[in-house]
Amino acid sequence: MTKYVLRRFLHAMISVIIVVAIVMLMIYSMLDRQNIFASDPQYSKVSNNQQVVYKYRKWQDFGYVDYITYADYLSQLQKSGEIDQETYDKAVSIARTPDKDTDIFKDYSAKFEAYCKENGYTVQRLNAIMNRKKLASGGAPQYFAYRDRPLWKRLVSYFTSIIKVDNIHAVKEDVGERGLTFTLYDPVYGGEKFSPAIIGNGTRNKYLLYFDNQFPYIHQNLVSINLGVSYSINQGVEITTTMTRSQGSYVLSELTYPSGLTEQSADDLHSAVYQAGSREVNMVAAERFTDDYTSVQTVKSGLSRMGYSFTIGIIATMLAYLLAIPLGIWMALKKEKLVDRIGTAYIVFIMAVPSVAYILIFKAIGAMTGLPTTFDVESKSKLMFVLPIVSLALPSIAGLMRWLRRFMIDQMNSDYVKFARSGGLSEGEIFTKHIFKNAAIPIIHGIPGSLLGALTGAFITERVYVVPGIGGLLINAIGAYDNGVIVGVTLFYAVLSVVSMILGDVLMAMVDPRINFTSKAR
Repeated sequence: MTKYVLRRFLHAMISVIIVVAIVMLMIYSMLDRQNIFASDPQYSKVSNNQQVVYKYRKWQDFGYVDYITYADYLSQLQKSGEIDQETYDKAVSIARTPDKDTDIFKDYSAKFEAYCKENGYTVQRLNAIMNRKKLASGGAPQYFAYRDRPLWKRLVSYFTSIIKVDNIHAVKEDVGERGLTFTLYDPVYGGEKFSPAIIGNGTRNKYLLYFDNQFPYIHQNLVSINLGVSYSINQGVEITTTMTRSQGSYVLSELTYPSGLTEQSADDLHSAVYQAGSREVNMVAAERFTDDYTSVQTVKSGLSRMGYSFTIGIIATMLAYLLAIPLGIWMALKKEKLVDRIGTAYIVFIMAVPSVAYILIFKAIGAMTGLPTTFDVESKSKLMFVLPIVSLALPSIAGLMRWLRRFMIDQMNSDYVKFARSGGLSEGEIFTKHIFKNAAIPIIHGIPGSLLGALTGAFITERVYVVPGIGGLLINAIGAYDNGVIVGVTLFYAVLSVVSMILGDVLMAMVDPRINFTSKAR
């Protein structure tokens, strides 16, 4: 069994890589990359040369190209000690037109172009745009190079950066003495409450391990999952943060900042991330913090996108199994009777009517009974969960009833059941030990998938009831051409799918020892 699981896991990971590769191929090769600027207000504000430069920089952010400027190239030479500051200042000065280039610029620009040619870059020089002997808006000369990023490079870069491990050398700037500090009394609580924590200096996150009053009570920032960064939906924010960050109104509490300032605030000091030079440009940060670990998240009253989707999904899944299993059994035992016909009519209704239609029907019925029909993260009422849960459970109930009824009837007509009756076993023993046990095996296989599927949300249900969940994240990302979110959410869905299949196989083997996934040579 262990070998089977390991083999399936390996095959699953290969499948996930193939799925991500296909998605990347479709995004970066089959779609017009110019579409990413459709809803970018900054793109329309710049013009001429600056618009061209902005375009290539954004293409680099989105993963289309590798981009390097002439100034970047000279900075590399300066860091390696090949040129000094004076040479850099002279060489970096690009003239408005090539005929006015200086000798030192010609020398280093030739080296720049040779370097670019050797590494597969295409060099582009944009001369200044003249208007009545003055530079037009955005007319500053530009000198840069670019190359399309190959698919294999995107894949390697993406998968090698999925798991990030924080360390004391993560921050490149001078932060003083780097290291880790273990304390039994967390400074966030004034240094008086017993609460162990590990605090880093030079790490990206200040708190690597800490305790609080939120489940699961112990938290860590040492190892994190990096699915990529959003560039449109939630600009500059990591996808994992977009999915797991709480929503709603701010929750204020009395907070003591590292500087000693105490005030009512919603800041979560345990989420502090290093932000170079932040105290120099932000007086508010300078008043509150003693170092540049000033970028913090806020505590809010609601759940995260994933939290809302999982809460609704897991309750709907439990409700579906609790209702569908006894109803499916009842239909099988009362085959062709009134109960079976009513259940069959319900199954046909759910299968025949589009999901949007019956969700809207139940939404209208809910409104007539006074139930909330739209989701409000500020509301404390749990009734707003009722209609989304019921709407999400309806198709699952129908599907489980249908298959369990079929499996039960198949088992009831099997020869071994007739043999058991002739052997003197009671109908109860035949049902519990044979019919139901065998009929339930395919249903059991789908339990892990149903539970993990709750994390992915339900697009139509969440859209109809305005649930701020994760269901519509992928659709919204496709509409906004947010490549990072598309790839990240696809990976998330793919991993959940393959894990649910493996867990389904394991659970099925645990329920029925006769199932053996190992093959023996004969």
